[in-house]
Amino acid sequence: MSWQGHYLDGQSAQRRRATVQVAPTGLEITTDDGTTRRWPFSQIRQTQGQYAGEPVRLERGGELSEALIMPDVAFLTAVRAAATARRGRFHNPRWRLLRTPLTLAAGLAAIGLVAVLYRWGIPAAAGVATRFVPVAWEARLGDEVFARLVEPEHRCQNPERQRAIDSILARLTQAQGVGLYRLRVAVVDWPDANALALPGGQIVILKGLLEMTDSPEMLAGVLAHEVQHIVKRHTTRAIIQHASTGLMVAAIAGDVSGIVTFALEGARVVGALNYSRRAEEEADVEGMRLLLQARVDPAGMIAFFEQTLHPRERAEPNGMWRYLSTHPLSRERVAALRALARGAGPPVKLLPDRDWKDVKRICAA
Repeated sequence: MSWQGHYLDGQSAQRRRATVQVAPTGLEITTDDGTTRRWPFSQIRQTQGQYAGEPVRLERGGELSEALIMPDVAFLTAVRAAATARRGRFHNPRWRLLRTPLTLAAGLAAIGLVAVLYRWGIPAAAGVATRFVPVAWEARLGDEVFARLVEPEHRCQNPERQRAIDSILARLTQAQGVGLYRLRVAVVDWPDANALALPGGQIVILKGLLEMTDSPEMLAGVLAHEVQHIVKRHTTRAIIQHASTGLMVAAIAGDVSGIVTFALEGARVVGALNYSRRAEEEADVEGMRLLLQARVDPAGMIAFFEQTLHPRERAEPNGMWRYLSTHPLSRERVAALRALARGAGPPVKLLPDRDWKDVKRICAA
């Protein structure tokens, strides 16, 4: 059978009409000037013609290759039938019809793989990496994040009232060892009702949240919850998970220079952080246990968290909805806290000689 196409010699841009015959050992190409060339199948490679609508292009030679362009895709079927031992060099025309759906399927599979990695792979890798992060690196990162997150003029620094708040945290930390963490609390003059647990031990309480507490026991409940986010490394894990691979490597290696580089990213993540449900439940349980060990009345923690479920509080512009958005609660979680608090021994009253309303004025000029 003869096939019509075009031949290029690789030396010029001139195309010659060619008649091609498929022989048992190769192709016989006769151009319009009467010249006949023989191409063994072992020296031919296909460079075009895998997709529907494309002409078939075969080449032979080195850098300046000869080329044969055949418009009829049926030519490939004849070539594959003759080149039994070399059939793998040539594309099967039957696959042309399947290439588009296969490409679409591959694209969907790639999207699915990315979704799986984002949903499970990256969090799992971040969890493994977090276990190897040095505490000193966490503390330095937390300090850098705090410096970028809170401007000095917004930090409430009344020494007497700060000592009263520090004493609440001190009672909690004395009840349970916190390893190498140096826990501390800072109050920030922002109206939102929220609390942030930074890597390494820094807890940030916003003025709006402090003003909504009715007793030191309520604040102790919030602090106990945030302490567990730090000790369990929930915040550190979230920062590593949301930042680049470079931060993960720097965290494991304890690279101090990498801390400053990623501090801005860490501040962005902390400012919009939503803990996973598992992390929140762990902070609930361990925070309640910490209160019971410190003999702090657990009713304060329960009462405070119950307020976040009140519809009126959610509707307030600067109300408890802000804490709810970053620490999503449910009635089931509050019920679980009540169950843990049953059978608690007699509590020790916090700050018995202080007026709590006065302590809450720590941000006053």
